[in-house]
Amino acid sequence: MRKFIGIVLYLFVSLMVSVQAQPLSDNAQISLLTSSPYEGEVFTLYGHTALRVQDRESGIDYVFNYGIFSFSKPNFIYRFAKGETDYMLGAMKYDDYIVEYQMRGSSVTEQVLNFLPEEKRAIWSALLENYKPENREYRYNFFFDNCATRPALLIEKSVKGKIDYTWTPPEKSFRDIINYCTRNHPWLTFGCDLALGSPTDRPITPHEMFFLPEYLKEGMADAVIVAADGSTRPLVSATHVSPAEPNEEISAEWLTPLVCALVLLLIVAALTLLEWKTKRYYAGLDALLFFMAGIGGCVLFFLAFLSEHPCTSPNWTLLWMHPLQLLVVIFSLVKKLRKIGYYYHFINFAAATLMLAAWNFIPQHFNVAFIPLIIILWMRSGSILLRAKIGKQSMPA
Repeated sequence: MRKFIGIVLYLFVSLMVSVQAQPLSDNAQISLLTSSPYEGEVFTLYGHTALRVQDRESGIDYVFNYGIFSFSKPNFIYRFAKGETDYMLGAMKYDDYIVEYQMRGSSVTEQVLNFLPEEKRAIWSALLENYKPENREYRYNFFFDNCATRPALLIEKSVKGKIDYTWTPPEKSFRDIINYCTRNHPWLTFGCDLALGSPTDRPITPHEMFFLPEYLKEGMADAVIVAADGSTRPLVSATHVSPAEPNEEISAEWLTPLVCALVLLLIVAALTLLEWKTKRYYAGLDALLFFMAGIGGCVLFFLAFLSEHPCTSPNWTLLWMHPLQLLVVIFSLVKKLRKIGYYYHFINFAAATLMLAAWNFIPQHFNVAFIPLIIILWMRSGSILLRAKIGKQSMPA
């Protein structure tokens, strides 16, 4: 996948052109380009948006794309996790752009904007200003500042008057939209449900849905421009589709997070039962399970409290997957500390019980695969508490 991403990004950058500032004729066209989602890679599941500027009289036919990665920043993965990713505006010839998307199996819909000559020049001037080397980079945000929201904002700022969006989609949240896009990739959905907190579940406005290219295309389709004198005109004057070969069907994954979580639950339940029969304590089992939960909790803690992502905090998943779970590794392996560990397990058992009991009342969507994982930690803590209570062993040995 890294190799594929590298090739794609190399092609984008290598095909970027030097755009010269020159006046547009009255017959120039400004278009919104929307490429359809492609299931082959994670970063193509959401589609893409760009702006096309075409003027046959001046020989201009460029596509401006706000989805180019910035290669100049070190530690890209860390910066992406922290929410400090810098993207940049790229420009390339239309023919090069369209071929790249058709080759991977994405159709491209072109919506020609019904702009007045002065509106065309305004957006052309803004694009030229943004394309200057000192202005190309911007701080990327998946929901609020991305390849779709930037063109939408430019269009809204360039019109003389106001755009009235008549589009009325069903009420959705950010998570609804993300999970729909990743519906054929259950592990990606699982990861998103882990990382994204309760702000992702609030109902969002139709305009906020424009972060997804497909919704921006739908919103623009029936929009009208309302001039200062009250007159109106359609925002889109024509729509053209550049077809591509249909995407290959994605075969359903059977080894989903839920299946893996259920199998792990059965294994841990069997080992716990074996403990009681043999009157032994598998300290290594608790060390491994809680270590994994603690490492996951460290990642969630980082995203919720240290990153700049706006939708990762508060995250109620931290009730059961948090950094303090790493303490159980010490409590399990150091016999002298197991008495202290007993009190920790009491708190953990209560928190897991609360999480399961309040599952439908907590204002955050949780992946169903979380349930077996929570039960595993609940069961291990409960086993230790019960062992001490009935006196089979005063403490696990």
